[in-house]
Amino acid sequence: MSVRFVLRAGERGFSRLASTGINATYVAGHPDGVITRHSSFNFHEYQSGIAGFGSIRVFGDEVFSPGGTGYNMHPHHNFIIAAFVLGGALTHVNTIGKVDELRAGDYYVFSAGSGGKHAELNIGHEDLRVIYLWVLPSRLLAPPSYLRGRFDAATNGNTITCLIGNEPGALPIGQEIKVSRLANDRARTHVYRPVRGNGVYAFVLEGEAEIAGTLLGRRDSLAFSGEERVEIAARSGSDLLLVETVI
Repeated sequence: MSVRFVLRAGERGFSRLASTGINATYVAGHPDGVITRHSSFNFHEYQSGIAGFGSIRVFGDEVFSPGGTGYNMHPHHNFIIAAFVLGGALTHVNTIGKVDELRAGDYYVFSAGSGGKHAELNIGHEDLRVIYLWVLPSRLLAPPSYLRGRFDAATNGNTITCLIGNEPGALPIGQEIKVSRLANDRARTHVYRPVRGNGVYAFVLEGEAEIAGTLLGRRDSLAFSGEERVEIAARSGSDLLLVETVI
Protein backbone atom coordinates (compact mmCIF):
# COMPACT_ATOMS: atom_id res chain seq x y z
CA MET A 1 0.00 0.00 0.00
CA SER A 2 1.17 3.49 -0.82
CA VAL A 3 0.21 5.82 2.04
CA ARG A 4 0.21 9.38 0.83
CA PHE A 5 -0.49 10.92 4.23
CA VAL A 6 -2.07 10.54 7.66
CA LEU A 7 -3.68 13.77 8.84
CA ARG A 8 -4.61 14.02 12.50
CA ALA A 9 -7.51 16.19 13.62
CA GLY A 10 -5.27 18.82 15.19
CA GLU A 11 -3.05 19.08 12.11
CA ARG A 12 -5.80 20.35 9.83
CA GLY A 13 -6.01 23.95 8.71
CA PHE A 14 -8.27 26.21 10.76
CA SER A 15 -10.00 29.47 9.94
CA ARG A 16 -12.63 31.59 11.62
CA LEU A 17 -14.78 33.70 9.31
CA ALA A 18 -16.80 36.47 10.94
CA SER A 19 -19.73 38.13 9.17
CA THR A 20 -18.25 41.58 9.80
CA GLY A 21 -15.13 43.35 8.57
CA ILE A 22 -13.40 42.08 5.43
CA ASN A 23 -15.76 39.08 5.13
CA ALA A 24 -19.00 41.11 5.36
CA THR A 25 -19.99 40.75 1.68
CA TYR A 26 -19.20 37.02 1.56
CA VAL A 27 -20.22 35.71 4.98
CA ALA A 28 -23.90 36.12 5.82
CA GLY A 29 -25.20 36.72 9.33
CA HIS A 30 -25.27 39.85 11.47
CA PRO A 31 -23.93 41.07 13.76
CA ASP A 32 -22.12 38.10 15.32
CA GLY A 33 -22.35 35.32 12.76
CA VAL A 34 -19.27 33.09 12.58
CA ILE A 35 -18.19 30.16 10.41
CA THR A 36 -15.41 27.96 11.74
CA ARG A 37 -13.64 25.69 9.28
CA HIS A 38 -11.16 22.85 9.70
CA SER A 39 -9.74 21.93 6.30
CA SER A 40 -7.82 18.89 5.08
CA PHE A 41 -6.44 20.43 1.89
CA ASN A 42 -4.73 23.65 0.83
CA PHE A 43 -6.97 25.42 -1.69
CA HIS A 44 -6.81 29.22 -1.58
CA GLU A 45 -8.14 30.03 1.91
CA TYR A 46 -8.49 26.33 2.80
CA GLN A 47 -5.03 26.07 4.36
CA SER A 48 -3.48 22.86 5.62
CA GLY A 49 -0.38 22.45 3.46
CA ILE A 50 -1.65 19.48 1.42
CA ALA A 51 -2.51 20.54 -2.12
CA GLY A 52 -5.03 17.80 -2.88
CA PHE A 53 -5.47 14.09 -3.48
CA GLY A 54 -6.51 12.84 -6.90
CA SER A 55 -9.40 15.03 -8.01
CA ILE A 56 -10.17 16.18 -4.42
CA ARG A 57 -9.38 19.83 -3.80
CA VAL A 58 -11.43 20.73 -0.69
CA PHE A 59 -12.58 18.75 2.32
CA GLY A 60 -13.96 21.24 4.84
CA ASP A 61 -15.36 20.39 8.28
CA GLU A 62 -17.45 23.48 9.01
CA VAL A 63 -19.74 24.91 11.70
CA PHE A 64 -22.13 27.81 11.03
CA SER A 65 -23.49 29.69 14.03
CA PRO A 66 -27.30 30.26 14.11
CA GLY A 67 -29.24 33.27 12.89
CA GLY A 68 -28.64 33.44 9.14
CA THR A 69 -24.90 32.70 9.12
CA GLY A 70 -23.46 31.20 5.96
CA TYR A 71 -22.12 32.05 2.52
CA ASN A 72 -23.92 34.68 0.47
CA MET A 73 -24.66 33.91 -3.19
CA HIS A 74 -21.30 33.33 -4.91
CA PRO A 75 -20.15 31.79 -8.22
CA HIS A 76 -18.44 28.53 -9.15
CA HIS A 77 -17.56 26.87 -12.41
CA ASN A 78 -15.95 23.54 -13.29
CA PHE A 79 -16.26 22.20 -9.77
CA ILE A 80 -18.49 19.51 -8.30
CA ILE A 81 -19.44 20.38 -4.73
CA ALA A 82 -21.02 17.98 -2.26
CA ALA A 83 -22.29 18.79 1.24
CA PHE A 84 -23.04 16.25 3.98
CA VAL A 85 -25.10 17.63 6.87
CA LEU A 86 -24.14 16.26 10.28
CA GLY A 87 -26.31 18.46 12.50
CA GLY A 88 -28.67 21.43 12.33
CA ALA A 89 -30.29 22.58 9.08
CA LEU A 90 -28.68 23.82 5.86
CA THR A 91 -30.67 26.09 3.53
CA HIS A 92 -29.22 25.80 0.03
CA VAL A 93 -30.20 28.18 -2.79
CA ASN A 94 -28.77 27.96 -6.31
CA THR A 95 -29.20 29.61 -9.69
CA ILE A 96 -30.53 26.41 -11.25
CA GLY A 97 -33.71 27.30 -9.40
CA LYS A 98 -33.41 25.03 -6.38
CA VAL A 99 -34.21 26.10 -2.83
CA ASP A 100 -33.62 23.25 -0.43
CA GLU A 101 -33.38 22.52 3.29
CA LEU A 102 -31.15 19.67 4.40
CA ARG A 103 -30.88 18.16 7.86
CA ALA A 104 -28.65 15.58 9.53
CA GLY A 105 -28.19 12.64 7.18
CA ASP A 106 -29.09 14.64 4.06
CA TYR A 107 -26.52 15.47 1.39
CA TYR A 108 -26.38 17.10 -2.02
CA VAL A 109 -24.23 17.21 -5.16
CA PHE A 110 -24.07 20.55 -7.00
CA SER A 111 -22.21 20.50 -10.31
CA ALA A 112 -21.43 24.11 -11.21
CA GLY A 113 -20.05 23.07 -14.61
CA SER A 114 -20.36 25.88 -17.14
CA GLY A 115 -21.27 28.30 -14.36
CA GLY A 116 -23.59 28.52 -11.39
CA LYS A 117 -24.04 30.31 -8.10
CA HIS A 118 -25.25 29.13 -4.73
CA ALA A 119 -25.80 30.35 -1.18
CA GLU A 120 -25.41 28.24 1.97
CA LEU A 121 -27.22 29.48 5.08
CA ASN A 122 -28.05 28.46 8.62
CA ILE A 123 -31.36 30.17 9.33
CA GLY A 124 -32.09 27.84 12.24
CA HIS A 125 -31.60 28.23 15.98
CA GLU A 126 -28.76 25.76 16.49
CA ASP A 127 -25.30 25.28 15.02
CA LEU A 128 -25.12 23.81 11.53
CA ARG A 129 -22.40 21.15 11.18
CA VAL A 130 -21.53 20.18 7.63
CA ILE A 131 -18.79 18.53 5.58
CA TYR A 132 -17.99 20.13 2.20
CA LEU A 133 -16.23 18.16 -0.54
CA TRP A 134 -15.02 19.78 -3.80
CA VAL A 135 -13.77 17.64 -6.67
CA LEU A 136 -12.61 18.47 -10.18
CA PRO A 137 -14.94 17.27 -12.97
CA SER A 138 -13.84 14.93 -15.74
CA ARG A 139 -15.74 17.08 -18.27
CA LEU A 140 -15.39 20.85 -18.38
CA LEU A 141 -18.30 23.25 -18.95
CA ALA A 142 -20.99 20.62 -18.36
CA PRO A 143 -24.54 21.91 -17.75
CA PRO A 144 -25.08 22.74 -14.05
CA SER A 145 -27.07 20.23 -12.00
CA TYR A 146 -28.27 19.63 -8.44
CA LEU A 147 -29.22 16.35 -6.76
CA ARG A 148 -29.90 15.43 -3.15
CA GLY A 149 -29.94 12.20 -1.17
CA ARG A 150 -30.25 10.87 2.36
CA PHE A 151 -28.23 8.49 4.48
CA ASP A 152 -30.26 6.69 7.15
CA ALA A 153 -28.02 4.99 9.70
CA ALA A 154 -30.95 2.93 11.02
CA THR A 155 -31.43 1.38 7.57
CA ASN A 156 -27.88 1.46 6.22
CA GLY A 157 -25.82 1.09 9.38
CA ASN A 158 -23.01 -1.44 9.77
CA THR A 159 -22.40 -1.61 6.02
CA ILE A 160 -20.43 0.44 3.51
CA THR A 161 -23.08 2.47 1.68
CA CYS A 162 -22.33 4.30 -1.57
CA LEU A 163 -23.82 7.80 -1.44
CA ILE A 164 -22.32 9.27 -4.62
CA GLY A 165 -21.13 7.27 -7.61
CA ASN A 166 -22.18 4.79 -10.26
CA GLU A 167 -23.99 2.35 -7.99
CA PRO A 168 -27.72 1.65 -7.53
CA GLY A 169 -29.33 4.16 -5.17
CA ALA A 170 -26.35 6.55 -5.21
CA LEU A 171 -26.32 10.04 -6.69
CA PRO A 172 -24.59 9.95 -10.11
CA ILE A 173 -21.61 12.23 -10.55
CA GLY A 174 -20.64 11.47 -14.14
CA GLN A 175 -17.09 10.39 -13.41
CA GLU A 176 -15.04 7.89 -11.43
CA ILE A 177 -15.56 9.44 -8.02
CA LYS A 178 -17.26 7.47 -5.30
CA VAL A 179 -18.26 8.64 -1.82
CA SER A 180 -19.35 6.05 0.75
CA ARG A 181 -20.37 6.21 4.40
CA LEU A 182 -19.92 3.61 7.10
CA ALA A 183 -21.75 4.05 10.43
CA ASN A 184 -21.43 1.31 13.05
CA ASP A 185 -23.35 0.63 16.24
CA ARG A 186 -21.13 -2.38 16.99
CA ALA A 187 -17.52 -3.33 16.40
CA ARG A 188 -17.03 -5.00 13.03
CA THR A 189 -14.41 -5.50 10.33
CA HIS A 190 -15.36 -4.46 6.80
CA VAL A 191 -13.58 -4.88 3.47
CA TYR A 192 -13.44 -2.01 0.96
CA ARG A 193 -12.39 -2.75 -2.62
CA PRO A 194 -11.27 0.29 -4.63
CA VAL A 195 -11.02 0.14 -8.40
CA ARG A 196 -7.50 -0.91 -9.38
CA GLY A 197 -5.18 2.11 -9.31
CA ASN A 198 -7.60 4.43 -7.50
CA GLY A 199 -6.85 6.21 -4.25
CA VAL A 200 -9.05 6.51 -1.17
CA TYR A 201 -9.35 9.37 1.31
CA ALA A 202 -10.84 8.04 4.56
CA PHE A 203 -12.15 10.50 7.17
CA VAL A 204 -13.42 9.53 10.62
CA LEU A 205 -16.46 11.60 11.53
CA GLU A 206 -16.91 9.99 14.94
CA GLY A 207 -15.33 7.24 16.99
CA GLU A 208 -12.32 5.15 16.02
CA ALA A 209 -11.40 2.82 13.19
CA GLU A 210 -8.28 0.97 12.12
CA ILE A 211 -7.83 1.24 8.36
CA ALA A 212 -5.14 -0.82 6.65
CA GLY A 213 -3.32 -1.07 9.97
CA THR A 214 -3.50 2.65 10.87
CA LEU A 215 -5.58 3.59 13.92
CA LEU A 216 -7.62 6.76 13.36
CA GLY A 217 -9.61 8.73 15.91
CA ARG A 218 -12.34 11.35 15.60
CA ARG A 219 -11.64 13.74 12.68
CA ASP A 220 -8.41 11.94 11.73
CA SER A 221 -7.94 10.97 8.09
CA LEU A 222 -5.82 8.76 5.86
CA ALA A 223 -5.08 8.87 2.12
CA PHE A 224 -3.75 5.79 0.36
CA SER A 225 -3.57 4.12 -3.04
CA GLY A 226 -2.42 0.90 -4.65
CA GLU A 227 -4.74 -1.43 -2.74
CA GLU A 228 -7.43 -3.69 -4.18
CA ARG A 229 -8.62 -4.88 -0.76
CA VAL A 230 -8.61 -2.75 2.39
CA GLU A 231 -9.67 -3.92 5.84
CA ILE A 232 -11.53 -1.44 8.05
CA ALA A 233 -11.81 -2.50 11.70
CA ALA A 234 -14.54 -0.14 12.89
CA ARG A 235 -15.21 0.36 16.59
CA SER A 236 -18.73 0.63 17.99
CA GLY A 237 -20.07 4.14 17.45
CA SER A 238 -17.72 4.93 14.58
CA ASP A 239 -18.83 6.89 11.51
CA LEU A 240 -16.64 7.27 8.41
CA LEU A 241 -16.63 8.88 4.97
CA LEU A 242 -14.64 7.19 2.19
CA VAL A 243 -13.85 9.18 -0.97
CA GLU A 244 -12.46 7.12 -3.84
CA THR A 245 -10.74 9.01 -6.66
CA VAL A 246 -8.61 8.44 -9.72
CA ILE A 247 -4.99 9.23 -8.88
